[in-house]
Amino acid sequence: MQKQSLLYEGKAKKIYQTDDKQVYWVEYLDQATALNGLKKDSITGKGTLNNQITSAIFQELRKNKIESHFVEMISKTEQLIEAVTMFPLEVVVRNITAGSFAKRFGKEEGALLAFPVIEFYYKNDVLDDPMMNEDHIKVLEIATERQILEIKQQALQVNTALLALFAKADIRLVDFKLEFGQRADGTILLADEISPDTCRLWDATTNEHLDKDIYRRDLGDLIPVYKEVLARLTK
Repeated sequence: MQKQSLLYEGKAKKIYQTDDKQVYWVEYLDQATALNGLKKDSITGKGTLNNQITSAIFQELRKNKIESHFVEMISKTEQLIEAVTMFPLEVVVRNITAGSFAKRFGKEEGALLAFPVIEFYYKNDVLDDPMMNEDHIKVLEIATERQILEIKQQALQVNTALLALFAKADIRLVDFKLEFGQRADGTILLADEISPDTCRLWDATTNEHLDKDIYRRDLGDLIPVYKEVLARLTK
C-alpha cells in the first residue's frame, strides 16, 4: 500500500490518502496540546506511544466484537484505518467526577457516578468545542435520532469493555472521549484514537494521573507516564 497526499493535519496526527480509496494512512506526531491548542509542545516519543496504545486498545476491542475503523499498525508511529465520514462530535463518557464535570457542578474529583454519563460536544476549534444536547445535534443536522441512539449504545459498550481492560492493568477509567464515523452504507464505526490523550486514567491504588492531565496541569513528564500505561496494557 502506498501513502499519497495529505488529507488532514490535526493537533496530534496527520492523515493521508492511500492507493486504496477505502483506507487512510495515519501518522502520529510528537505533539502535545491542551486548552484547545493554547498550550502546545513537541515531546519526543509521544507519537510512538499513542500509536502503540491506541493500536493495542482497538485490537482488544476487536476481540470483544466492537468494530472500529482500525485496520492495523504498520510502524511505531503509523497505522492504517478504514476511510469513514466523521461526525463532528466528541462523545464523552464519564464514570467518576473529574475535570470539567467536577468544576461545572461544584463537585470534588473522585466520586463514583451512579451510572455512566454521556456528554456531547460540537467538534469545532473556532467555537471552543461547545457542549451540546441531542436536540442541538438533530436541529443542526449533525446526526439523526437513530444515529444518536446508535452512537450512545456503542459508547456504553466501549465503556464496559474499557473498564474491564483498564481494571486488569490496575487503572481506573475516570472518563474518556470518543469519536465516530460512518461508512457509505450508513454503518456507524468507532473512530479516531483511544489513548492517555483522550482518556482520564488514574492508578487504581494511588489515584495518581496516568494521562494527559500530567501535561495539562504541569504535573511532570508525560513520556514515563504513557510508557507505564503501555506496559500495563501489554504485559
